[in-house]
Amino acid sequence: MTTGHHNYASLSRHAFEQPERFWGGVAERLNWTRKWDQVVGEGQGPIPRWFGGGQINACYNCVDRHVEQGFGEDTALIYESPVTGTSRQLSFRELRDATARLGGAMRQQGVTLGDRVLIYMPNSPEAVIAMLACARIGAIHSVVFGGFAARELAARIDDATPKLILAASCGIEGAKILPYQPILDEACTISAHQPDGTIYWQREQHQADLTGARAMDWVTELAAAEPVACEPVDATHPLYILYTSGTTGQPKGIVRDTGGYLVALSWTMEGLYNCPPGETYWAASDVGWVVGHSYIVYGPLLNRNATVIFEGKPVGTPDAGIFWQIMAKHKVRSFFTAPTAIRAIKQVDPDGDLAAGEDLSALQAVYLAGERTDPSTLEWIEILLGKPVVDHWWQTETGWAICGNPLGVEPLPVKPGSTSVPMPGWQIECLDEQGNPVAANETGAIVARLPLPPGAAPTLWNAEERYVEAYLERYAGYYLSGDAGFIDEDGFVYVMTRTDDVINVAGHRLSSSAMEEVLAANPAVAECAVVGVHDELKGQIPAGFVVLKAGVGATVEELCAELVQDVRREIGPVAAFKRVHLVSKLPKTRSGKILRRNIRQIADGEEPKVPATIEDLSVLDEYLQLFEKREEKS
Repeated sequence: MTTGHHNYASLSRHAFEQPERFWGGVAERLNWTRKWDQVVGEGQGPIPRWFGGGQINACYNCVDRHVEQGFGEDTALIYESPVTGTSRQLSFRELRDATARLGGAMRQQGVTLGDRVLIYMPNSPEAVIAMLACARIGAIHSVVFGGFAARELAARIDDATPKLILAASCGIEGAKILPYQPILDEACTISAHQPDGTIYWQREQHQADLTGARAMDWVTELAAAEPVACEPVDATHPLYILYTSGTTGQPKGIVRDTGGYLVALSWTMEGLYNCPPGETYWAASDVGWVVGHSYIVYGPLLNRNATVIFEGKPVGTPDAGIFWQIMAKHKVRSFFTAPTAIRAIKQVDPDGDLAAGEDLSALQAVYLAGERTDPSTLEWIEILLGKPVVDHWWQTETGWAICGNPLGVEPLPVKPGSTSVPMPGWQIECLDEQGNPVAANETGAIVARLPLPPGAAPTLWNAEERYVEAYLERYAGYYLSGDAGFIDEDGFVYVMTRTDDVINVAGHRLSSSAMEEVLAANPAVAECAVVGVHDELKGQIPAGFVVLKAGVGATVEELCAELVQDVRREIGPVAAFKRVHLVSKLPKTRSGKILRRNIRQIADGEEPKVPATIEDLSVLDEYLQLFEKREEKS
């Protein structure tokens, strides 16, 4: 799937100089009901659209065609749920039959081409079936992370106006059962839009009450339904709406085109992830996030890979060895997770004892994304597993990697701290405030030259002006990533921080990530965050928040003094780094992003604007107490 190019430079040049030929060649590998009129062209919306005039179906390409080509008995889904003690596998034939029946059940409820269906489920085969069944009948799915709060859920119901909801009766957070029906009921009470009904997948841990007029049973509805065939849709037809995490007020619904997305994902499975058909791929993410959409569901299944869907945590379900056990059990070839998961494992099992004795010979590489990978975490996992570790960078908006190390084309040198090089079709630059390119190794705003490659969001749901304002207005002819960093003399991209996480110390713009890198390199540190807190004299000064590894013996005073000296030595006195706070946890979103803004708001005495995606709200109590004590002392 590397379109005949055996080195990165030639591949990148071809995609840049002849995008129609490059992406058209990748598209030929998929099944189209109607071929496109043009690979890329002006269409509705602010940016060019891909494969206009073409017709395709995502479910057919992910499932049915593999059955028709004789691979029906091959494993499609591997479900591992340590929280319920369940392991299940579904073949491509079983997956096809389940999506055909659920598609039929939705049709009986009046769902037609272009209708929206909201999916509110935990990681499970049923969540995958729900997404594919929507794609099968041309409905637009919007997955909302299971357990999301009612008010946020209501905002998404009002924005997407779904005709139907597909839900689980409950989720399981560690050892806690979380019933979903009360949250859904409250959300529907708050929302102006009222879906026609909810089909519940009943779980034995907690069952929904189906006596109401709008509640239906998954098994009953599927049993009564006639299986339906795949319905071709326009390549530019939305496959899904996915709301970005951390939005306040009006939700920001990322729209994903069908055709361009399938083409881009199809290239990545072998070009980037080096995972040929028939091999096992595992993205340890959640279906509620973009990684789950792209690399639990559509990407692997398109490429006829068995895909692992995991319901649990990297530590505590049951222990920090669960990742290695599942990889060994299913001979996982390519593994994708967030750096925060690796840091959690490193904190609990700093010597990696739980990986010892597991047969990871099938594993070819580990891929990290979702939060910047500090070099010490990258080196820890690389040494532990003896496998290449790829730090790559992408966003909900892009749908797939902007930068990475294309192991399926040509393994490039690993530069710790860098997300490697732009993927085909991505032209990345660093600009200053005035929009001029900065020199190599100088920090600037990271932008992508238009047109964006296939797969990237062409617009926001019912909010095209917001799309232009958020991404296209700042620099004419470019997409604004919202990230800051630099490009070195070899063209390797370093994504250092969000543009609003740059710390301004007495006029010096400093990257919080550079300081975090120094702190994380200390052998006592499991993970850390650095934020700029208000200072009367310098405007802002950096403060470090550090979580220690299990079993660290040094005193607090000794360790804090050592960390301050480390930063002073590596960054210089200009950083004015003097404050270190030892904390038990860092506040994070469910997808693993550290909530630096909330730490900063608390440190500055502001009311924190907490995103609905926060994993554990109680973590913030420690920070509130920390700064209350400091104020009392002063």
